[in-house]
Amino acid sequence: MLEFTWPLAFLALPLPWLVYKLVARAPRQDASLFVPFFENLTRLQSDNENLASSRLLNLICCVLIWLLVVLAASRPQWLGDPVELPSTGRDLMLAVDISGSMEAQDMVVGNRQVSRIDVVKAVVSDFVERREGDRLGLILFAAHAYIQAPLTFDRDTVGTLLEESEIGIIEESATAIGDAIGLSVKHLRNRPENSRVLVLLTDGVNNAGSVSPVQAGQLAETENIKIYTIGIGADQVVQRTFFGSRSVNPSAELDEETLTLIAESTGGRYFRARDVNDLVDIYEELDRLETIEQDEQTYRPTKILFFWPLGAALLISFFLAAASIPWASLLNRQPQVPDDADIEGAGVRSNA
Repeated sequence: MLEFTWPLAFLALPLPWLVYKLVARAPRQDASLFVPFFENLTRLQSDNENLASSRLLNLICCVLIWLLVVLAASRPQWLGDPVELPSTGRDLMLAVDISGSMEAQDMVVGNRQVSRIDVVKAVVSDFVERREGDRLGLILFAAHAYIQAPLTFDRDTVGTLLEESEIGIIEESATAIGDAIGLSVKHLRNRPENSRVLVLLTDGVNNAGSVSPVQAGQLAETENIKIYTIGIGADQVVQRTFFGSRSVNPSAELDEETLTLIAESTGGRYFRARDVNDLVDIYEELDRLETIEQDEQTYRPTKILFFWPLGAALLISFFLAAASIPWASLLNRQPQVPDDADIEGAGVRSNA
């Protein structure tokens, strides 16, 4: 459907006619030179059919240019068919730990040990891809917490930003879990209630930041934000040394008690991911979170069209300017060659 953004611009259509009427009614001064046969000259000029047709063509072009300029000023645009936006979904913020401990290679994929962060990228990227209809955001945290992607329907961008995240882009010597929760609350608090969800993944304990995880969890509870916490890391890894093999717990610093407290106080749940299969199962369970009904929204794709009449007016003005140039006289003009008398006269003047 064709629509005009500024239809009041059409009120300017009669402006040239009004200006012409005002100028025609303006008092004229008497001519300083009186020509008795001037009326006869004008009558002869008006009888010239070629000149009359040329004037008519110029008048039509000028009127058409003005109509096109006014049409462009009204900013025409073409509205496409309505497109419905998803009517169900959540505002889901993902907070991912990228501290130095996430480089620990205690996850096994295909008989090969890989780092925690690589497993998280693979599993969470699939999770993001499945969240059609949800508004997703991404927070990365280590010694500090940063918003990497605000809440958006653009799942591809969120997945790309997660995939491009690397250990070391934030100071990696500590983990600020409380700051990550607080930053999530800041971005979720203005969203509709019952749709605010935070999924926080970490492998350590809060040892940095200005807000403790418990305080941040209380703030989230006040704002009706549900938090799901995930503790990642194997319970046991066999290390081979010069003196033989020994078992170590790479997740000894994982603060499961605090993570459980935060999740349960906000109506969420704490999950423990000891291997890849556990992490996949956790995110599949998160896929089954209840959805809420939101107001149905639609939008219509818009295509701006004002440059078409504006370009047409410019082309007609070029045509009008080119038509007013006496091309025939310019092409047929012969160069003036001085005759002998002029040359002799010039010679006499030069000798004198």
